[in-house]
Order: sequence, then C-alpha cells, then structure tokens
Amino acid sequence: MYQNQFNLLIPGGNYSMLHIVHTVYVTYRPKLAENYTEDTWLKLRDAVGAIQNSTSIKYNLEELYQAVENLCSYKVSPTLYKQLRQVCEDHVQAQIHQFREYPFICIKSLDNLSFLKRMNRCWQDHCRQTIMIRSIFLFLDRTYVLQNSLLPSIWDTGLELFRIHIVSDSAVQKRTVDGILEQIELERNGETVDRSLLRSLLGMLSDLQVYKDSFEEQFLIETNRLYAAEGQRLMQERDVPEYLHHVARRLEEENDRIMSYLDQSTQKPLICCVEKQLLGEHMTAILQKGLSTLLDENRVTELALLYQLFSKVKGGLPTLLQFWRDYIKSFGGEIVCTPEKDKDMVQDLLDFKDKMDNVAQNCFARNEGFINAMKEAFETFINKRPNKPAELIAKYVDSKLRAGNKEATEEELERILDKIMIIFRFIHGKDVFEAFYKKDLAKRLLVGKSASVDAEKSMLSKLKHECGAAFTSKLEGMFKDMELSKDIMIQFKQYMQNQSEPSNIELTVNILTMGYWPSYTPMEVHLCLDCFVICHQLTFNILRHFLMFAGRKLQWQPTLGHAVLKAEFKEGKKEVQVSLFQTLVLLMFNEGEEFSIEEIRTATGIEEGELRRTLQSLACGKARVLNKNPRGKDVEDGDRFNFNNDFKHKLFRIKINQIQMKETVEEQVSTTERVFQDRQYQIDAAVVRIMKMRKTLSHNLLVSELYNQLKFPVKPGDLKKRIESLIDRDYMERDKETPNQYHYVA
Repeated sequence: MYQNQFNLLIPGGNYSMLHIVHTVYVTYRPKLAENYTEDTWLKLRDAVGAIQNSTSIKYNLEELYQAVENLCSYKVSPTLYKQLRQVCEDHVQAQIHQFREYPFICIKSLDNLSFLKRMNRCWQDHCRQTIMIRSIFLFLDRTYVLQNSLLPSIWDTGLELFRIHIVSDSAVQKRTVDGILEQIELERNGETVDRSLLRSLLGMLSDLQVYKDSFEEQFLIETNRLYAAEGQRLMQERDVPEYLHHVARRLEEENDRIMSYLDQSTQKPLICCVEKQLLGEHMTAILQKGLSTLLDENRVTELALLYQLFSKVKGGLPTLLQFWRDYIKSFGGEIVCTPEKDKDMVQDLLDFKDKMDNVAQNCFARNEGFINAMKEAFETFINKRPNKPAELIAKYVDSKLRAGNKEATEEELERILDKIMIIFRFIHGKDVFEAFYKKDLAKRLLVGKSASVDAEKSMLSKLKHECGAAFTSKLEGMFKDMELSKDIMIQFKQYMQNQSEPSNIELTVNILTMGYWPSYTPMEVHLCLDCFVICHQLTFNILRHFLMFAGRKLQWQPTLGHAVLKAEFKEGKKEVQVSLFQTLVLLMFNEGEEFSIEEIRTATGIEEGELRRTLQSLACGKARVLNKNPRGKDVEDGDRFNFNNDFKHKLFRIKINQIQMKETVEEQVSTTERVFQDRQYQIDAAVVRIMKMRKTLSHNLLVSELYNQLKFPVKPGDLKKRIESLIDRDYMERDKETPNQYHYVA
C-alpha cells in the first residue's frame, strides 16, 4: 500500500512524522509498554535519537502506520490528533519567518518573481508533507476524525494552518497578490510569464478559500482600470475594423488566461468587465464611426465580428439594429429621392437589397429581428417619393422582358423577376405600377417586342400571387386578345386565299378589347388604296366574327402599326422594316421624286410632331433612305426630301427605328392623374360598400374601415373630399344632430 522506505525528515525543519508518533508514545508509555516488544521499542528509540541528531534514517512505513493504529486502539486518538495538530502548527509557524525577512520594499519585477517562486516552493513542500502525514495517520483520519464532524480532516487541517499562519499575514498576502497581478499585467502587455507558477499560486489561493476576497476583487478592479484606459485610447487611435479585431483578440486572450491559470469562477465577471470597457462603453461611438464604412465597403468579415461582439453586450444588438435600420433608410432614401439617379434607381435598389440580404444572412446570423428591420426600412424609404419608384420598376421590367435584352438567360431572367417582386412588395401605390406596366406590356405585345411569352406569363403569375386576381384581370385579358387575334387572322388569310384577285399585301391586325388595353389617342391617317381596300375587307370579316355580340364598335389604331417594304436601290433590292407612319411617307416616293414637309403632311394626314420624328428617322438616322435638303440633324419647315437611290447597307433586311418621343413630364402626369382618378372611383366604391353594410357610422370609424380596405396610400383630406362628394350625390347623408355621423341613403 505504501512505499517500503521513506526519508521522514521534513524539508526545511527539525520535525519528523516519527517524532509525532514518538511524542505521543513517550507520553503514554506506561500504558502501552506491555504491548510492544523490546525490539520494537529499541527501533523507535533509535529512530528518535537519529532524527534528533539530524541524520536521515529510513523506516518501514508499515510499522509507522501500525504504531498509529495501535495508539488509536488504546483510546488515545484525541490526544494523538491534538499532538499532531500542534506539531504541524509549530512547523508552519516557523515557515513565516522566511517571508517576513524578505525585502518588502523592493519593487523590481524580478524581486517580486523571486518572492512568488519562494512562496510556491513553500506551498508545494507543505502539500507534499501534508499528504505524507495523512498517509501515516490515515487510520486516525478515517476513524476518530471521521466520527467527529466538527473536526477538520488532516488535509483540511494542513490547509487551515497554512492559511492562518502564512497566507493570512497581511504583508505576505499583499506581496503575493501584487506579484501575481504584476505578472498578469506583464503578460497582457505582450511579455512571456511563467504560467505554471501563476496556476500553482492561484490554485493555492483557491484551495485556501481566499481567492475571491484576496485576489479576484483586486484583479477585476485592475482589469477594469486597464481596459477602460485602453478603450478610450484605442477608440481615438484606431479605425473601427482594427479596433474590433483588437477587442476580439483581447477576449480570446482573457479566455485563454482562464483556461490556463485563473479560477473558472472568474470567467463571467472577467469577460463581462472586458466587454463592458471595450464594447459597452463605446457602442454608439463604434457604430457612428464605422458602421456606414463597413456597410459601404461590404466588409463582411468585420460586420460578422461586429455582430458577434455586440451580441455579448447588454443592449448591443438593439443598438446595432437601430443603426442598421437608420443606415438602410438613409442610403436607400438617397437612391430614391435623388432625381439624377432615376435612370439607375431600380438597379441600384436591387444591388442594395442583395447587399443587405447578404449582410443579414452571413454577418447577422439570419437574425429575424434584423431581417424584419431591413424590410421595414425598405418599405419606409421607397415610399418617401410617391409613384416614381413604382413607375421606374415597371419600366425596368419592360427593359428586361423586351426583345433584344441579351443580358440574361431564361434562368437569370427568372431570378431577376423574383428580385424585382421583392422590391415591388414594398411599394404602397401598386396601382401606379399597374398603369405603367400595362402601357409597356401593350407595346411589347402589339409591336412583337416581347422576349419570351413564358417570361411574360411568369411575371403575370407573380403579380397575381402577390396582388390577387383582380390586379391582373386586365393584363390577362390582353393576352386573351392576342390569342383571339391569331385565330381571326388565320380565318382572314383563308378568306383572302379564296378571293378571285388575292391582294399582294400581307396584313396582320390585332383586335383589342378597349377595357383591357391602355387608351390611345385616335389618329386619322390617309392609307394607300391597296391598304384601304384590304382594311375594309378585314373589317367585314371581324364584324362577321363578332356579329353575335351586340353593341361592339370597331376603331382603327394606326399608331403602333408596322410594315416590311420591298425597295430597289442602285446596289440592289432590299427589305425595309418600318413603322406605319414611315410606310406612308416612303410609299409617296412611288408617285414622285421630291416632296416638301407640307406636301407630305397633306398627303399622309400624319400629325406634325409625329411627322417630323418620322422624317428625321428616315433622312437623318443611320439608315438614310431619304435625302434631306438642306442637310442637318433636325427637320425644319422649308426642308425638301427625295429618295436616296444611292443607299447602301450590308444587310438585306434593314430595320429603321422610329425616333421615339421621350415620355414627357405631361405624359407622366397624365398617367399619374389617371391612376388618381381610378383611386377616387375605388374610394367611392369602398365608402358606399361600407355604408351599405353598416347603415350608420361615425366619421372616424368610416375612415378606419377605409384604411383597412384600400390598398394604396391615401390622405385623410382626400377621403373627406370623397365623402363630401358622395353626400352631394345623395349616396349618404349627415346626421342632423351629430354632424360626424353618416347614414346610408338607399
């Protein structure tokens, strides 16, 4: 069970474990003498004599253990325990002199380190001695001490004596704690220290149950002071990314310190102290100084670190969320409310949304609060400028769905449309989007400019899912008209083939339901004879097809028409793809060589502004099939035009684009006014519907109901005007006694 031989001389003193046994043995020799053989007593006496002479004697541990057991069996355990404690106490008291004689006035770190090493040696020696003493007196510890709950065990007695006579000495304790704190500060400043020494000494304080009172409180005070000063200094000296990495490094160092030599109970207050001084005290300053820069430069690593650090501090995430929300509102508001950026507004919004999504997903741990704050911020800033974002989103969709858009494959186009729908959800005035989208969709369908029918229907499906069937009913009607027009044109071509004199003009016409399509200003033009004849034949067939529907009216709309003409130049024959207005102008040169602008206007009946743009596209563009005299980029009143027989082009079929009149402010206002008029009708219908159901209602409750039902932003003043209008038209009336109360008039 034990080592057979052991040197019993206690290091640093004149006491031995056998001396303890011998002291008690001599005291009670008359009672025990008969139980010991003469040989055993001689051994004990010789051993005592040898120890008293400071010579090293090896004894059998088993005999020592048996001697203690015999003493306990003769009912002398209390005295044995008391003698043991006294001998140990005398020995420990003798150790304090080596520390009291130490030069306490020295302040050099090497002297302090030497002191700590001496303290550690004393502690380690004491632990080894106590373990060996307990081994020999194990029988006493497991019988007498165990049966007396008020008595500390031999090990606890050793700790108690060391705490009382050495560590509790104020000068020794102060020097020890100050030395440990000095070593920790040196390590924090980048120097290498003996961690095993610190681990041993702090373990000593913990075992002696003085760690918290003697060390931890002072340690946290010093830590608080250090990091408070460091935080103030580094916030002035370093930029935010560098500061954040420094904080993360400091936290990692302190956690490593806890794992290496600090007590685990220190972890929470220590980390809280570091976080408070380096983060908590500077949260607002950090965000004001660096959040915008981090987001502008898309510093994903630093943003993730910022979120991670702020999540550790009380109130950190709510503060970060508020600054994040404010940044989105500010940056997005600048995109939306700057007219100079209208050209790129939608693309900028999509890029900004992608960027913020990436930050929320990869940096902010997909925190639901941050995602909702982002949605709220987008909805706020995108509606700061009424109507314009909705209009520009509709035009952006048009640019993506129009033929000639080679930027994206079908899969990429689908992803773009999905992203656009996310932005679309934030818009309050969705009816404005519908108005502009319908106008652009009509052009794509009628001029054959749609890139893909599947993409068009996919977008329509998305709008229907987002806004309901009522929102897309007219748009779906436009597609039905196009399908119906195809069927009618197939029948018309069969009809023309059965004629005795088939026409040399191939005509395709779209028949549109007026309620589905945007309204176009009627424009009467003078068609050539062949076109006039075939149009009348087509009109007859269309009317015959719709004969079952009474009250239908057919009106020609040449504005969006186009044609392919065959032309002969010196270079050879070419095909020219032109608009209907361009067609009418070019056909005039079959009848004459040169015409003035006034003669062309009289012959074709084209409105003057439209005619000037048409002539400009034919005589001043890249493909100049007409010559203008005098030359110039603009068409003037006195200009004359003739056919350019010398026209050359590498392609056989040449498309001459009509110069599009840029959408004027008046047209945009007109579209917006139509939307506003539609809103008035919807408000009127909602008021009547609510009053018909409720019969009597107060003004405030009626307005509240209207806000719940209307799907577009509306001001209280506008609602009041519509209510007054309905009262004037006898749909409802005021209560005679309570003016704020309304009654429905059946």
